[in-house]
Amino acid sequence: MILHRRRELLLCASVLAMGLDATASANAQTATSTHHRASSHRTTTHAKTKASSKATTSSTVAATPATVPVAVTAPTSTLSAQVNRRQAVASIDSSRSESVVVTGSALSTSNNQNANPVQIVTSKQIEQTGATTLGDYLQRLPSIGSSGTTNSQTNGTGGSSCTDIRNLGQNRVLVLIDGKRAAINGNNSCFDMNTINVHQVASVEILKDGGSELYGADAVSGVINIKLKHNLSDGNLTVRGGITDVGDGQTGMISGYKGWNFDHGKGNVTISGSYMTQSGIQQKNRSWANPVQANDPASASSISYGSSIPTAGRFITDSGDYIATGSGGVRDFTSADRYNYGNDQSLTNSLTDATLAFDSHYEINRHFTPYLNFNYSHRNSSTTMAPMPVSGSIYPSTLPTTLYIPANDPYNTTGEDAVMYKRMAEWGNRRNENASDTYTGIAGIKGEITHDWNYDLSYTYGWNQVMNQLSGVGNYSKLLETYGLQQVEPGNADSALVYNPSVCNASAGCVLSNPFTKLSSAAAAYSNYTAHDHYYYQLRDLNLRINNNHVVHMPWANGGDLGIALGMEHRGEQLAYHPDALVEAGQTLTNSASYTGGGFNVTEGYLEGKATLLHNAFLAKDLTIDGQGRYSSYNTFGGAKNWKVSINWAPIQDIRFRATLGTSYRQPNVYELYGGQSLGYASATDPCDSVQAASYGAKSATVAATCAKQGINSSTFSSAYSGQTPTLYGGNSKLKPETGRTYTIGTVITPRWIPGLSASVEYWHYTLKNMITYLSSQYIMDQCYTGANTNYCSAITRVASTGQINSVTSTYANIGGLKTSGIDFDLDYRLRITPHDVLTLSNNFQQLISYLQQNEVGGQWYNYAGRMFYQSGTGNPRVRDYATVGWQHGAFGITYMMQYTGGMIWNDGTTDLTRANGYGRTKTPGIFSHDVTVTYRWKSWNFQGGVNNLFDKKPPFVASATDNSAAALYGSLYTGRYVFLQAGVNF
Repeated sequence: MILHRRRELLLCASVLAMGLDATASANAQTATSTHHRASSHRTTTHAKTKASSKATTSSTVAATPATVPVAVTAPTSTLSAQVNRRQAVASIDSSRSESVVVTGSALSTSNNQNANPVQIVTSKQIEQTGATTLGDYLQRLPSIGSSGTTNSQTNGTGGSSCTDIRNLGQNRVLVLIDGKRAAINGNNSCFDMNTINVHQVASVEILKDGGSELYGADAVSGVINIKLKHNLSDGNLTVRGGITDVGDGQTGMISGYKGWNFDHGKGNVTISGSYMTQSGIQQKNRSWANPVQANDPASASSISYGSSIPTAGRFITDSGDYIATGSGGVRDFTSADRYNYGNDQSLTNSLTDATLAFDSHYEINRHFTPYLNFNYSHRNSSTTMAPMPVSGSIYPSTLPTTLYIPANDPYNTTGEDAVMYKRMAEWGNRRNENASDTYTGIAGIKGEITHDWNYDLSYTYGWNQVMNQLSGVGNYSKLLETYGLQQVEPGNADSALVYNPSVCNASAGCVLSNPFTKLSSAAAAYSNYTAHDHYYYQLRDLNLRINNNHVVHMPWANGGDLGIALGMEHRGEQLAYHPDALVEAGQTLTNSASYTGGGFNVTEGYLEGKATLLHNAFLAKDLTIDGQGRYSSYNTFGGAKNWKVSINWAPIQDIRFRATLGTSYRQPNVYELYGGQSLGYASATDPCDSVQAASYGAKSATVAATCAKQGINSSTFSSAYSGQTPTLYGGNSKLKPETGRTYTIGTVITPRWIPGLSASVEYWHYTLKNMITYLSSQYIMDQCYTGANTNYCSAITRVASTGQINSVTSTYANIGGLKTSGIDFDLDYRLRITPHDVLTLSNNFQQLISYLQQNEVGGQWYNYAGRMFYQSGTGNPRVRDYATVGWQHGAFGITYMMQYTGGMIWNDGTTDLTRANGYGRTKTPGIFSHDVTVTYRWKSWNFQGGVNNLFDKKPPFVASATDNSAAALYGSLYTGRYVFLQAGVNF
C-alpha cells in the first residue's frame, strides 16, 4: 500500500514537472510537451478527465490525428486511467524519458532536448485568467506584439482577433490547429482567434523562431500551434460569467464535450461545443476615453477635442466659417461647436461565438487508423461609430468632390457658395455588423509502415465566409437630390453644382430639404443607405508526412539515434472580396472599395534529419544536431528553398546550450498582390494643419513654404479629418516575395540541487528583406512637405476649392528591410512546502535590443525600439514581463498575475516627438496591471473566480485621436476592473 502510494506521488510530481494539465485526482487530457518552457505553476481548474494512455505517456497522441506534425508511432487501443497510471509509474521506475513531438520539429524529442525556442501554454493557464477568447490571453505574453488585431480595436477590424509575434505583423505568423493549417478569415487574411473555444484548447505551443523550412510560407516570425482536446471518454459542462465593476462588458460562456470509446477502445468519438457572448463597452462610459483629444499641442489652450464636422452642419465661404443654427440661419463657428464623437463610438467589440467540433478515429490495425476532424465556428460582432460625416466624394466616385451649396440656393443665407461639412445624425450612428462562418475539415489515415516508419496522410478543406453590413453610410446621389443639387457636368467629380429642385421632384420618395436644417424622417430614409460586403476564403491541402525516430544507431561509443522525417504538401488558397455594388461605384459616402480576387497553389517537399551524436558521454550528456530543408514550387513565383540547422549540447544534465540558424520566406497574399483600390482613413495629420505645421522644428519653415505653394496658409489652416487622413490602398502585382534569416542562441538551466527549477536565456535576431507593406500616410506626407523626398508629393491630392486632402495613395510595395533582436528570460519554479502546500513561480521576460526598419529600398534605417507610433497605437516597448505566483493548498488554490509594459517615446514614423517641436506630450510611462484568481475543487466539480485589473488601472494617455490611448498595446485595460466566476462539472 505504501509502495502504491509512493508511486502515485511520483506520478503526480512527474506530470506536474512536465507541464501537463493534471493533478493527483485528474488525469491528463492530451499530450503536452516536456520542453523546459512548459509552465507547471498553475493550479487545476478541471475535475477528473479520462483520456487514453496515448495522451499521457506515449510518444503519440492516438486520438489527435492532426498532432504536430506527424504521429510517432501507430495508435493502440485506449486504456483506462488505472493503466495510464501504471505505465507512467513504470516509466518513472525504469528511468525512461518520455518523448513527444514539439512544434518546430517533425521528430519526437525528450524533455529539454529541443533546440528550438518553444513556449508552451496549458489550458489551465488560459482558463484561470478569465479570458473569453484565446487572442485576449495571448496578448499577455511578452513575445506577442501589438501589430496584430485585438478585440479592443473597433474601427475596420471586422470583429477579428489576429496575433503577431515579435511585432513583425500578423501576416508573418503561421497559426496551426493540431499541427496543420486551418481556414483563415477572409476579411483580414489572418487566423481569427475568436473562432476558437478556449475550453477546447489543451495547450498552445509558440515557436518563437522562423519555421518556413518545416511549415512553409508565412512562418516568418514563428508558429502558433493550437492543440485541441481529443480522444476523451468522459463529459464536461462548464459555465462562466463576468462583468466589470461599472456594470458593463458582460461576458457569458457555456461549453461542454462528451466522448465515447467503442470496440474495446479501438475507436473514439468526441463532440464538443460552446456558446460565448461578450457585450461591447461604449467609449462614453469611460471618462479617460471621452472626450477625444484630437491633437497634441504644447499649449493647453490649443488642444482640440472631437471633430470639426458637427451634426448641425459647418459651412465655409470665402469670407466666413459658419455653423447652422438649426432654424435655417447661420452663426460663426467656434471651437465649442466641435463634435465629440467619443459619445457614439464603441470602445470594445460586441461578440457572440458558437462553435461545434467533431473528432473521431478507429484503429483497424497498427498500420491503418482512419480519422476525421471537423471544427466549425459562427461569429457575430458589432460596433458603433459616430454618424456619417459628409464633405464630398473620394476616388473613384464621379460625384462632386466638394459638396457646396450654391450662392443662389434659396436656402443659402450667406450669399456665397458655401462648402458644407455635416455629420448626418438624421441617419443615426453608423453600425457595423459582421457575421463570419468558418469551418475546417480534415480526413486522413495514419499508422506504421514498417520497422518504426510511420506515416500520416490527410486532406484538409477549409472555408470562411464573411458578411459585413454597415448602416448609416448614406446614398450620395440621393442626398444631392434631397438638397436639389445637380452637377453641371455629370460624371465629372470637379463639376460645378447648381440648385435645381426638379431633380428631387422627379424622383419618387425624394423630399426636397434645406441643407441648413435637419432632414425630416422621410428625407433621411430616402437618402440613407446600408452597405453589404462579402468575403470568401478557401483552403485545400493534401499532406503526407513520414518519419522514423530510430533509423540507425550511431556506430560509436555513447552514440545515439538518427531520426528522419520527410513529407510533401500540395496546397491551394483562394480569396475573394465583393464590395457592395453602390460602394464600388462610389455612390455612397463611406470608404470606397474595389473587387479583389485571386489565389495560388504550391507543391512542397521537406526533409529533416536529427542525429544524437553523443549521449551520456564525458562533457556530453547530450549532443544533438538537426537539419531541415524545404523546397516550394509556386505557380506565381516559381521555386523557393528554405533551411534550418540547430545544435543542442548538454555537457552535464544541469545545463544545456542550444542554437538555431535558418531562413524564411513569405509570398505576397491575395490582398497584397491583387487587392483593388479601396479607401481607408489612416491615423495621420495633414502637415499643413496649423498645429501640425508648427511641430517640425527646424523644418517648419520648409513645411510652411510647401503649403503656401499650394495656396494654404499653414498658420491658420485646420484639417477637417481630426487626426485621420483619407488614404487609397491597393495591391501590387509586381511584388516580390519576402525573404529572411533568423538565428537564436540560448541556454537552459535545470540544476539538480534546486529541484523544480528551470530557467532559460535566449538571444534572438530576425532579418527581413523585400519586406511587403505599405508606407504610412504620415511618412508620405512628411517626406513631401519637409522636402526630404519630393517624389512622394505625387501621391497626395487636395481638393482645389478647400485645400483639404482628398487622398494619399499608398499601395503595397517591397519597401526595404527590417532587423530586430532581443533577449528572452524564462523562469519556472515549483516548491513543495508541506505535503498539502505547493508554491509555484513563473516569469516570462523580454528585452528588446533593436528594431530597425527601412521605409524604402536602400533608404535610411529608423530605430523604432522603445518607440510608439502614437497615431496608430502600435509600439515596440523595450521591456515586457508576465509573472505569476501560485499557491495550492489541497483543493484550494490562488494565483496572482502581473503584466508590465515598458514606457515608450512617441514617434510619427520618422521622428521622435519633442516638446521643443511644439508637442505637449511625447512619451508614455511603464504600466503595471495585476490579476488574481481563486480556485476550489470539490468531488467532480471545479469552481473558479477572479478579478482582472485588480486595482482598476487606467490605460495611459496617447494622443491617438481615437480613444485617448492605444488599444493594440493597452486593450486589456480598456474594460477596467473585471470580475468573473466559473463552475464546471465532469461526468
